[in-house]
This record gives sequence, structure tokens and C-alpha cells, in this order.
Amino acid sequence: MTRAFSGRDSDELTLDRLSRDELGADDVRIHPETLEHQARVAERHANPQLAANLRRAAELALVPEDEVMAMYEALRPHRSSAEELETLASTLDGYPAPLCAALVREAAEVYARRSLLR
Repeated sequence: MTRAFSGRDSDELTLDRLSRDELGADDVRIHPETLEHQARVAERHANPQLAANLRRAAELALVPEDEVMAMYEALRPHRSSAEELETLASTLDGYPAPLCAALVREAAEVYARRSLLR
């Protein structure tokens, strides 16, 4: 079953309901289980990179949008120190979003090697 973050089945998400203002913001957000399903499909079709991205997206689906945008900003080159990126990774670990946390730690290592830290 494919469902929205709100729990509604995808069959309930219609343009008619949208035009009648019967859908909310969580009705158009993807559910983490749907992203995990898509990751398994990607793996079956020999696309491990896409599967990994979808799994990280599933983790971030549970993080408030304003925090995701702040994290995105923090990951831009020269925006964060190594310590700030480690704090970000620890925050992600707490959601839990361990795959995203690992990616932030990897980015911090690369940024350090390439002089991209603040």
C-alpha cells in the first residue's frame, strides 16, 4: 500500500478532494514506508545508489521541514565548522536518522580534506 504521511491511502488523494480543501499538508508528504518500498524496488533493479538516497529520504521524512532546511544550509561549503557538523550528525542520530548522520560525518571528512569547512 502506498500512503501519505498523514496515513491516507494514495487512492484517497484526488484532485477533487484537493479542490474542496479536504487535503492537508501531511496528505501530500510522502510516508517513510513508501520511500522504503521504493528503495527495495531500486535494489531489485540494480540501483543501490538510488536505494541509499531513498532510505536517507525516509529518515528525513520524520524530521521537521525547518530543521531539514537548516541542515541543508549547514552542509553548504564554508557554512559550518567540523564541530558544528558533528553536532548536526548527533542530532540526526537522535531522530533516529543514522544513515543521514553517517553521510554528514563523511561530508565533514571530505570538507576538512578540501578546506571547505568554516
